[in-house]
Amino acid sequence: MSSALDRLKNLTNKISSYETARKDNLKILKNLYKKIEIDKKVENFSDLFDFKAINLSGASLLSDSLGEIKKGKYLQILAISYDKTAVQKSKNISLAYFGKVENVESALKDMVVEFIIRYRFEKSFMTLENYYDMIGTFKVNE
Repeated sequence: MSSALDRLKNLTNKISSYETARKDNLKILKNLYKKIEIDKKVENFSDLFDFKAINLSGASLLSDSLGEIKKGKYLQILAISYDKTAVQKSKNISLAYFGKVENVESALKDMVVEFIIRYRFEKSFMTLENYYDMIGTFKVNE
């Protein structure tokens, strides 16, 4: 019985820490959204999450090379919108253009990379909630 209670406590702590991390992440993400001036292109912060995805060109988003610049490329934040009814279903939209990545201040580049990672963190929670709701429509098969 004790091990079941311990597992429940651990699970509760993990869920609580994720929710705390998520709330903190949203605060920082909103601050970055203004600092790197995404608010000039996407007026309402919540509208960011209407995009299918947000990508970055010019710097790595891989964990083992996070933030490393790609020489000769341009630092740019690209959003992917998706419209089921359109002839061309998906469309890339530039949210921010910073110029040649070698010429961008390191601090700004780091904020841009952090913005993308924090956006993806929140988007992953939204996706999880969406799939959780979807599986709720199925009958439980045991």
